[in-house]
Amino acid sequence: MTTSQPREPLPGTAPEAAPEPVGRPCEFPPHRWGFGAFLLVEAVLLASAAFVSVLVGDPAPGRPLPIRTVLLGTMLPAMIAAGVAVLATRVRGNGPVIDLRLRWRWADVKTGLKFGLLGLVLTSLGAYVWTELVGDADATSAISALIDDRKMSVPAAVVMFVYLWLAGPICEEIIYRGLLWGAVERLRWRSERFGRIAAFVLSTAVFAAGHLEPLRTTLLLVIAVPIGLARLVTGRLAGSVVAHAVNNFLPAVTILLGALGVSSF
Repeated sequence: MTTSQPREPLPGTAPEAAPEPVGRPCEFPPHRWGFGAFLLVEAVLLASAAFVSVLVGDPAPGRPLPIRTVLLGTMLPAMIAAGVAVLATRVRGNGPVIDLRLRWRWADVKTGLKFGLLGLVLTSLGAYVWTELVGDADATSAISALIDDRKMSVPAAVVMFVYLWLAGPICEEIIYRGLLWGAVERLRWRSERFGRIAAFVLSTAVFAAGHLEPLRTTLLLVIAVPIGLARLVTGRLAGSVVAHAVNNFLPAVTILLGALGVSSF
């Protein structure tokens, strides 16, 4: 009986890389940031929102906020906070690709699409039930309430659509299922599996509460669960970003069409 020996690489060729273990998380170098970094980012988020509000000033009595104010107030705080989160990983860690699990894989995109579609169904059902319970006014998101039945220029409407559909989800995933998730996993858990589940539960709850829309917190929890599951299953942020973007697509399209005066359904 003969035993098989590993084949020697041919001259001039690189040795074959060892396959990545299936079902086991990759080992990542430790980082030095934790809940302090997340709390700093949350403080920056709130402070920048307040600063933008003061900077643009109050509208004239009886007049709605200008569209440019709505755009700045919606986009800038999340983008600034996400930038601070990325900076924290560079200053006290290994950079966002490693610390925030920003590695891109097509398998994660497929998983994100599946969970995003599931989330879209759950969100639609949840929104219908929630609207029946509390009424249209209290079920509407803060951004929808600000721009409801208001026409925008094409550039402004497109910018709003891109933010709601893609840029916003990227920023929020960096903050909640990137920075907060990593802070939770960094704690000394009795097992890695338990740490990942704790990160999923806490990031889901904080994501829902962090929107500061108390009447919609329950609905936001329904929205957050499939997004968090995409992060939990893949172990990387791309899956949850895709799931979040899929979940936001129809609301973003609705707002886009309403802003252009094409439809207001």
